[in-house]
Amino acid sequence: MNTPTSAPARPDSRTILAVVVTLFAWASAFVAIRGVGEDLSPGALALGRLLVGSAVLGLLMVGRGWVPPTRREWALLGACGVGWFGVYNVALNAAEQHLDAGTTAMLVNIGPILIAVFAGLLLGEGFPRWLVAGIAVAFAGVVLIGVATRSAETELVGVVLCVVAAVTYAIGVVAQKPVLRRLPALQVTFTACVVGMLCCLPWAGALIDELGRAPAASVAGMVYLGVVPTALAFSTWAYALTRMDAGKLGVTTYVVPPLVIVLGWLLLDEVPPALAVVGGAVCLAGVALSRRRTRPRRPVPVTQEAGTPL
Repeated sequence: MNTPTSAPARPDSRTILAVVVTLFAWASAFVAIRGVGEDLSPGALALGRLLVGSAVLGLLMVGRGWVPPTRREWALLGACGVGWFGVYNVALNAAEQHLDAGTTAMLVNIGPILIAVFAGLLLGEGFPRWLVAGIAVAFAGVVLIGVATRSAETELVGVVLCVVAAVTYAIGVVAQKPVLRRLPALQVTFTACVVGMLCCLPWAGALIDELGRAPAASVAGMVYLGVVPTALAFSTWAYALTRMDAGKLGVTTYVVPPLVIVLGWLLLDEVPPALAVVGGAVCLAGVALSRRRTRPRRPVPVTQEAGTPL
């Protein structure tokens, strides 16, 4: 995983659209989980979401063929599926049992820093100065949002669960990147989703029991989480990851916390503090900064001295 790779070209409009779809879908997930979590426990919700996601992705896979993964690719797919789709979802759902959606989104967003570090160390992406600067500025924005929305009700267990989610999210992205060099993005997403779903099967009994008591709105919310933030958003993410460095793509997710706050404002009638709005603007500035490209230095002409052979 440490073979250096050349930096991808500037993303085209399709890649940018894929990133935008991913960010909005994942932002909506934090709000949906908060509501659905009142009726479905963390493990059951993760299993239900991944069952729906696997079914949708499986239908999309029909007729597309299958590229057999190598043994190394299976190991990376397993790491991505267990970490990002399995452990991440359970930890995220459990975190929102203790924290509000906005705080959870901000804490999970230490993930892009870990992605950039892991990608620089393991994928040979290095640490371009604009990427490092963008991470620092965007993280400062997340801190501002955290200060603006901090609450005395914040529980340590929720913070720990967010850290677990962030670490497994970063591991999943870095494991996914090398596999996407040869395998189709849809196949990678489908396989990782199925692996994550299998990891959550111990909660099958809880899911059946809780679905029997859950209101229709919560069941619909679970289906939404499986179709949009999982099947759609993970596919658009994988598409973008084949065309961008993992570190640069990861830092774009700093846009998610301000989006969650806006969605919470619109859907949950939660008015964000003024400082949170400032923090969101700083996040966007950091993302924009990370997208800058270092201009290559022009070679300095060497003056030919008299008598020097050519």
